[in-house]
Amino acid sequence: MAKFISAKEAAKLIPDHSTVGVAGMGLSGWAEEVAVAIADNFKETGHPCDLTMKQGSAMGDWKERGMTRLGYEGLVTKWSAAHIGSAFAMNDLVRANKMACHCLPQGVIVNLWREIAAHRPGLITKVGLGTFVDPRVEGGKMNEVTTEDLVKVIELEGEEYLFYKSFKLDVALLRGTIADENGNISFAKEGPINEGYAVAEAAKNSGGIVIVQVEYTAQKGTLKPKDVKIPGAMVDYVVVATDKNACWQTEGVYYEPAFSGEIRKPLHAIPTMPLSPRKVVARRCAAELKKGDVVNLGVGIPSEMASIVSEEGHTDNICLTTESGYFGGVPAPLPNFGSSYNAEASVDHGSMFDFYDGGGCDMAVLGLAQADEEGNINVSKFMIPDKKNPGKMMPRLTGPGGFINISQASKKVIFAGMFANKGEEEIVDGKLVIREEGNGRKFLKQVDQITFSGKYASKSGQEILYVTERCVFQLLDGKMTVIEIAPGIDLQKDIIDQMDFVPAVSPDLKLMDAAMFEETWGGIHM
Repeated sequence: MAKFISAKEAAKLIPDHSTVGVAGMGLSGWAEEVAVAIADNFKETGHPCDLTMKQGSAMGDWKERGMTRLGYEGLVTKWSAAHIGSAFAMNDLVRANKMACHCLPQGVIVNLWREIAAHRPGLITKVGLGTFVDPRVEGGKMNEVTTEDLVKVIELEGEEYLFYKSFKLDVALLRGTIADENGNISFAKEGPINEGYAVAEAAKNSGGIVIVQVEYTAQKGTLKPKDVKIPGAMVDYVVVATDKNACWQTEGVYYEPAFSGEIRKPLHAIPTMPLSPRKVVARRCAAELKKGDVVNLGVGIPSEMASIVSEEGHTDNICLTTESGYFGGVPAPLPNFGSSYNAEASVDHGSMFDFYDGGGCDMAVLGLAQADEEGNINVSKFMIPDKKNPGKMMPRLTGPGGFINISQASKKVIFAGMFANKGEEEIVDGKLVIREEGNGRKFLKQVDQITFSGKYASKSGQEILYVTERCVFQLLDGKMTVIEIAPGIDLQKDIIDQMDFVPAVSPDLKLMDAAMFEETWGGIHM
């Protein structure tokens, strides 16, 4: 039977040099009150120290909450995660080479928990081949002090795979909504189910401890068995939060009942995008939809495509999904990314990636931060000007999230983003007008890091599009090829001259649908 303790008591249970696993996305699943107590105890006593943290998705709010609570030198010395950009203090330590860090595919990490629980040696998959995770490229290592090899190439039945090694998990640090007296955990007010069960069983079967923060307690026997997502038999300690600020459902809201499935939100109440170049990009992506498609939407402009589908009245004709585990409904953009309004079903994090990895997605719409002439995409690590040292560059570290899994396995992949960084553009009389050219190019001779491999995609036979407000590219015969151009845009001056390489131009070059540049569209045809 689980023991109920305070956050301060929980912090003292974590041994020095231990490996700690967490589950969730954003602030979903994150045990904020316990994390604060861990940091406070470290500042007071120097313990726990030398921790290794393991996480799947981003854990943080890009400010002070989440994994950044643990960003003190010596507290965490090794960090493995799919996304590290939202935990600023931790990120700073990685950039300063004061913490070793691996970035691995999200779907790999959330499914590796099950391999650990079952005492299997690791996860064998093609996910990551040809990307920076491939040990022949960077092995997922994000700085100079990261030397440990966590991934290796193996051959099985005449084919190449990557092997991600299992490890012993000493502590699972998780969050639910309700704990009954026996420690059974309900996720009643949570959004995604996440991978909490898998992390708990990995720790339990490693001989470790499971700590779960909750908001409420209930009498034993009052929780419905199907509502219990982590059985009490797997839970050692329960912390009942004393501050509701430690129990936010997402980065953006304390509680949205449409995310937990308690209500269905009217479609007219879901925010829509004003007409802008960003909306044009989202519309052009939506134009690729076919009735019955199962679709994943990434963060940024891709997630905003969901509001286009809702606005155009097609939410019942396709199935929008999130990697956190939602099927159907309208996925939410930041700061609520990972949640979905009016979802039809919610599965655990790892099961969703099984679906993605097996090619279940008909189409994925993902971010476009950098692209190069081979069709490679980078969304994980960038060299940017160092403001403190003029003339020098520094790394901006983000990580791939679920990008690698989803981009490698989806039947059609669209990379969506603005053509350039920090430019000024607007739509005037149905045409795109560039007021000021962007000062940061996205289409480079070579990307800073390969998060998506154009060569791998060319071999796999995927259909790959790159959608911007100025033009649309397609990867054809391994070459970035312009296939559409926006009304009002000059091919040479506004596109080719603003790239570090010369793309191919389709002999059938077309204008983008002019209706996309009007207030009303109606261009999703099913």
